[in-house]
Amino acid sequence: MAITVEEALATIYEAVTPLGSEIIPLENALGRVLAQSLVASHPLPPYDNSAMDGYAVRLGDAGATLCQRSIIFAGDKGENALELGETIRIMTGAKIPTGCEAIVPIEEVSIRDDYVTFPSTIRPAQHIRRQGEDIAIGTELLSRGTMMHAHHLTLFASQGVTHIRVFRSPRVALFASGNELKMHFEPLQSHQLYNTNTPTFASRAEELGCEVIFTGTAEDTMASIQDHITNGLNADFIITSGGVSVGDADYTKEAFTQLGMETLFSSVAIKPGKPTTFGKIGNTLILNLPGNPLAAALCFELFGQSAILGLSGRKDKYLQTITTQIATPFKMKKGRRSLIPGWFDGESFTPSEKFSPGMVLPLSRANAFIMVDESVEGFTQGDTVKIIPTRWCMSAAVQSSLITY
Repeated sequence: MAITVEEALATIYEAVTPLGSEIIPLENALGRVLAQSLVASHPLPPYDNSAMDGYAVRLGDAGATLCQRSIIFAGDKGENALELGETIRIMTGAKIPTGCEAIVPIEEVSIRDDYVTFPSTIRPAQHIRRQGEDIAIGTELLSRGTMMHAHHLTLFASQGVTHIRVFRSPRVALFASGNELKMHFEPLQSHQLYNTNTPTFASRAEELGCEVIFTGTAEDTMASIQDHITNGLNADFIITSGGVSVGDADYTKEAFTQLGMETLFSSVAIKPGKPTTFGKIGNTLILNLPGNPLAAALCFELFGQSAILGLSGRKDKYLQTITTQIATPFKMKKGRRSLIPGWFDGESFTPSEKFSPGMVLPLSRANAFIMVDESVEGFTQGDTVKIIPTRWCMSAAVQSSLITY
């Protein structure tokens, strides 16, 4: 019996646990997921410093004309003290001298020779960046489960962090099955077709931070399929396509079963993608997707991506939607949860004009899809829909509904 999408995702989330961790240099951390929470050990700024090129002054000298005593550059080591009745020229980023109560920018003073005339009003602490006002010692910088982006590396570099502990990247093994399939680099005969699913899974898995292993295309024999499965069992996740529908001529399901696969679900109430199967052999997760390219790709976005996010250790492992409006009227048959590809332009979602489970062109021209409830018969222009992106990962730490009603 087919289970719901919600039940399928809940099964995946329950079965998937983060992988082990490793320590890597900061320079290699982009796109990796933190396996530890990091706390600041240095304040930022590390000392009070000037936010402007200007003059250090005491509040009691507002409106006065003072002789410039010296100049402080960023990086100067010397300890300077400022007394009432004098001023010091100071550059942006330079350490504030003892006794300084404000910085007055150059454009707000009058200068004649070595004498500087200040405005009559000076605000306390103006243009002074205080020690630790950005980051105080003990501040949590980032928490476990955060995927590293460029600005996270900026944060760590500001603390002098050289190495961080991250979760190991998932290893994903791929193979296709079917005598009719050929890879794009192989000669093609008239009764054969190119394998588009494996390149799709490989590229999306790589985009999601995985290490991808391709074991090749299995022949339609039990021995060949089992050989590919066995070769993939040193990976964390095996993804296949084809051979999972009732009545298929090959032996994919049986091959996995004979090798001890524990099937966690084998049918999902969704169109396209009903025969999607998920399970595990030992510690290796297994996802068998439909053979039709559009069906396989969209189901990968739902189920494969969810498993990869969980394996990666990300705290934001739950797929998230963007709420928008539909750009054009759209009619459909009710009765089953349906996946509708289309294009999101930042303001609205336009469903693909023509698509079916076996097509590849609509997939290349889509950047998102909607999962429509079985009760829906269509939409009018401007109706609210929830899109799930396919060209970037949209996820959250809290699970929410993905269904458009």
